Amino acid sequence: MKSTTLLFSIVTAVLLVSACGSNSSTLNSVPAPVPAPAYTAWVVGDTADVKTQPLGGVLLAGGNTDVDAAMRWLLRRATGGDVLVIRASGSNGYNNYLFKGLGEAVNSVETLLLNSRDLSGNVDVLRKVRNAEAIFFAGGDQANYVNFYQGTPLADALNERIRAGAVVGGTSAGCGILGGAYFTKQGTIRSEDALANPYDARVDLRHDDFLRHPLLANVFANMHYDNPDRQGRHLTFMARALTDWAVQPRGIGTDEQTAVGISPDGTVRVFGRGNAYFLEANTTKPETCRAGQPLTWLTNRQAVRVWTLPGSTDGTTGFELVTFRPTTGSTAKIGFWYVEKGEKK
Repeated sequence: MKSTTLLFSIVTAVLLVSACGSNSSTLNSVPAPVPAPAYTAWVVGDTADVKTQPLGGVLLAGGNTDVDAAMRWLLRRATGGDVLVIRASGSNGYNNYLFKGLGEAVNSVETLLLNSRDLSGNVDVLRKVRNAEAIFFAGGDQANYVNFYQGTPLADALNERIRAGAVVGGTSAGCGILGGAYFTKQGTIRSEDALANPYDARVDLRHDDFLRHPLLANVFANMHYDNPDRQGRHLTFMARALTDWAVQPRGIGTDEQTAVGISPDGTVRVFGRGNAYFLEANTTKPETCRAGQPLTWLTNRQAVRVWTLPGSTDGTTGFELVTFRPTTGSTAKIGFWYVEKGEKK
């Protein structure tokens, strides 16, 4: 009996030690790290980072075919550094065009496809942004850029590069997100509907919470401007900004196959076949800007002052963004737009 009891005690002790060891191992184990979400990238040129001092500025392209002279302007301002193309859809069509198609020397051109919000915190993506001397946003759906990038570490890194002097640009939807005031495009809306009700839920506007380029504070950047439907909607955005945010809004509209290059000192060049439009609101608020009612913004039929400057192959000068006025000898033409009972005049 004693031997049986002793054997039982030994077996019990072994089992207890084994169990304790198993629990200790479980408690002290470290979970495997969650891998960073994968992103798609294409690169041409030297993959080693090169440091140059970019010349800064911003390029607003109106969409459709890219304007070669404007894209050369962008590349020259990278001073031989690294060019980063950011897009929420599409592929690598810009790589060879920018790297060797325009005859401008840069160290590399890389396209990042960032098509989810999770990718906007990827440390490798943030590193590439911080190493870029030029950053260009491709076209696509403006809502994707807002939903995927706004309020993320990616937006913080982009603003850091803007402050450091990197040149930035965008075409079509990529142009629309560059202004300090912007349309989120959570739902598309025609000018007719926006003017009929400036507080339609689809008129979703934001201010000073995404990209913060000092040249574009309080500016709505608009593209495809040779489509007349863009103009009434643009006026609605500005009327809302003046009413809701108590700021004097401005707008830059760019025709297709046209681009506006703005140097850090505010000097403007308009490239391409179409026109650029520079809109400045009168300080007087709209007479009627309320939910469910047609917009009326008369201000003596001078609600918004509009200068129109044609593009050219070499880039037409004649406007200065800091003062928001034409320069001496400019060919810019002045006009005034206003809205009466939901109709743009």
